[in-house]
Amino acid sequence: MDATTIARLLAVGRISLGGVLTVTPGFVTKTWVGENTPGAKVLGAGFGARDVAIGAGLWRALDAGEDARPWLLAGAASDAADLLATLAAGGSIPRLGRAATVTVAAAGAGLGLWAARQVAP
Repeated sequence: MDATTIARLLAVGRISLGGVLTVTPGFVTKTWVGENTPGAKVLGAGFGARDVAIGAGLWRALDAGEDARPWLLAGAASDAADLLATLAAGGSIPRLGRAATVTVAAAGAGLGLWAARQVAP
């Protein structure tokens, strides 16, 4: 697969996961951080909206033939922040949520950085 295809898959993944997180924040936050409180739902919905916005911006830039690198770098930075925060929380959050977030965030950050270096400006 080429970098543009990877970038499109990242966009679709962000829009999809972000949409689920925005619409059902309690389900995701319960799995990720073990909380289903109003505060966790607010943060979850915010994270979801962030990913929808980054994914939509990335998709639009790719479709318009514009520079997609800023969107890829924004996504990589947000994934890196999610990864570091999840690792810092350690055993205080559920094992399944920690493992899933570490896996998805590390892959998203790595692929986003790789694609940002490969796609044409």
